[in-house]
Amino acid sequence: MLNVIVDGLWREGDKSLAVRLVAENGAALPAWQPGAHIDVHLPCGAVRQYSLTGACEDEGYLICVGRETASRGGSRYVHETLRPGQKLTISAPRNLFPLVQSERVLLLAAGIGITPLFAMALQLKAAGTPFTLHYYVKNRESAAFVRELSKYGECIIHTLSPRSALAEHLPIPEAGLHAWVCGPAGFMEKVRNVATTKGWDNAHIHSEAFQPAAPAAGHETGEIFTVKLASTGERWPVPADKTIAQVLQANGVDVPLSCEMGICGACLTPVIDGVVDHRDSVQSEAEKSAADQQVALCCSRSHSGELVIAL
Repeated sequence: MLNVIVDGLWREGDKSLAVRLVAENGAALPAWQPGAHIDVHLPCGAVRQYSLTGACEDEGYLICVGRETASRGGSRYVHETLRPGQKLTISAPRNLFPLVQSERVLLLAAGIGITPLFAMALQLKAAGTPFTLHYYVKNRESAAFVRELSKYGECIIHTLSPRSALAEHLPIPEAGLHAWVCGPAGFMEKVRNVATTKGWDNAHIHSEAFQPAAPAAGHETGEIFTVKLASTGERWPVPADKTIAQVLQANGVDVPLSCEMGICGACLTPVIDGVVDHRDSVQSEAEKSAADQQVALCCSRSHSGELVIAL
């Protein structure tokens, strides 16, 4: 864990608050690349995941927090209570949404989904990689990083609905073209639907979820199964109203948890045997169907009677 101080707070549009964090001891914080996020442990008891944004060469970290109408405490605390000089504890950066080598890049952001894509745009510009950023907001007043984005002709802010504009903004697939998408679940689903219609390869569409995926119909909980530790052979039943992580913790097993919603990847654990009922929003469909699989202990379950995991 890292001890940091709130070095600055400022508005980014009328719905978001930028927060600059620096190390309490004055040293540079660990390096990161666009797409990374950190866990922020707030004094109100909430732990929230926020994407790092801005220039990754900075010795401090910059996050941008949208004000959620149905806040569970995190965004409300940041917007109403957090003050400059306040001390916080954060995790080291994790990156499950990295840029990959591409000839050309398309960035599609909606709402607070601009935060990781703004960092990507800065890096792509510095590297000389051709890119276009489409940023969808309800009104220009709510857009974040407007002053910085307006410096680049590749960055376009739209106040029209992405549902009507995506067909125009998402081109037909080309060799070497990759797209990164971030925003509300409905927005990302619409992007993937349009991309599928146009013939995009799923491997060329990269996305990050800020909200957990809704469970499939009829799979809100699940059948009872047994989880087994490969290292010791210990096994315990996982009832329908408990997660694998909760059962392991109840039996003294240390589980690396963070979001507990299947969106951060902290608890992904290799599977030795069994058929996983994947319910996380971190892994791609290809990863979920690969020969070597991982299970999100905080939310996923098992289609088989026993699931053997590498713990």
